[in-house]
Amino acid sequence: MSGQLKEVRNRIKSVTSTQQITKAMKMVSAAKLRRAQDAILQMRPYAQKLQEMLSNIASSASGDMEMPLADERAVERVLLIPITSDRGLCGAYNSNVIKATRALIAEKYATQFAKGNVTILPIGKKGYEYFVRNNYKVVDDFWTIFSELTFDNVKNAAVYAQKAFLNKEVDKVEIIYSQFKNAATQMFVAEPYLPIPKVEGNESKKNSDFIYEPSKETLLLELMPKILNTQVYKAVLDANASEHGARMTAMDKASENANEMLRNLKISYNRARQAAITTELTEIVSGAAALQG
Repeated sequence: MSGQLKEVRNRIKSVTSTQQITKAMKMVSAAKLRRAQDAILQMRPYAQKLQEMLSNIASSASGDMEMPLADERAVERVLLIPITSDRGLCGAYNSNVIKATRALIAEKYATQFAKGNVTILPIGKKGYEYFVRNNYKVVDDFWTIFSELTFDNVKNAAVYAQKAFLNKEVDKVEIIYSQFKNAATQMFVAEPYLPIPKVEGNESKKNSDFIYEPSKETLLLELMPKILNTQVYKAVLDANASEHGARMTAMDKASENANEMLRNLKISYNRARQAAITTELTEIVSGAAALQG
């Protein structure tokens, strides 16, 4: 019986230690989330307006204006950019990004994948490890971006994708990431990146009345790569905030589960202790009765 009590005590001690870790991680993630949330909320309106402007220009461009980054061609080779985290303990966040990437390949690029024409450019250690382990064709130059998250580091990945598209090494580029909504909600999306998405139908005519100074060609040559770099940076900031939100939520849930386990373990401990006391009293009474007899 004493062995059983010792085992339960050890389990209570172990769960208590784990709960202290999960609570500390929740607090750290909450602090990081505030900074990451501020960054993406400030960035998002700017990036969305730039993307809208770029799509409208691409849609309304006349035939004599060259826009190689908006050139639509038969999709033979594909580059996918899944954005995961460097660390785990964030619930199903990383697995959902990977699952969304695999689903995109199965639904849209199964033919290209069968020919070996789907390349993965992972951002984040967890995605990089998964795709390397499962023998995908991987670009391994940019997965460490989160170790030093700066615009210049993200821009290098964006420039790589743009050059690959311009050199016709790939015909389509998509980014798979989690759009940050709040700490408990992430929306996993596959967002077309290249060729530049165009606005369809009447929406294009309605939004494309711009006055250009200097010429449209000069502006596009200068602004288009910068806007595309900004789109990747916005996606990375979204993913960064989503990661911290997911980790904070996961650690909060783990702390709640630890509380429940502790409650059950304490009940088990008290029952075992009461059983041990009852057994000892029974033995004492039986011994006393034997002596009197």
